[in-house]
Amino acid sequence: MSELSPYIVLVLVGFLPNEIWRAFGLVLASGLNEKSEIVLWSRAVATAILAGVISKLILFASGDLAAIPLWVRIGAALCGFVGFLAIRRSLFAGVLIAELALLAGGFVFAQ
Repeated sequence: MSELSPYIVLVLVGFLPNEIWRAFGLVLASGLNEKSEIVLWSRAVATAILAGVISKLILFASGDLAAIPLWVRIGAALCGFVGFLAIRRSLFAGVLIAELALLAGGFVFAQ
């Protein structure tokens, strides 16, 4: 049982409190009109926050990602965006192409 205790604590303290708020948000949002101003605004804010986090990861990389040159990280992001647009605006395809470009660039140009 002692080997499982960190995982049990992780589920009880990390996962379950988060899931309660997600379920509450799902119930609360089920009656909203997708074209309403508040939904469009919250979607725009969420997109802006995500873009900021991705930009920070690309421009101010830390850890192993910092060993990959900046131009490779930017190029991988651009490849992912082009892949997203080219493959019927598929988010999965864009992320996969960007990841593959970053891995290839990391293997070739890492310091």
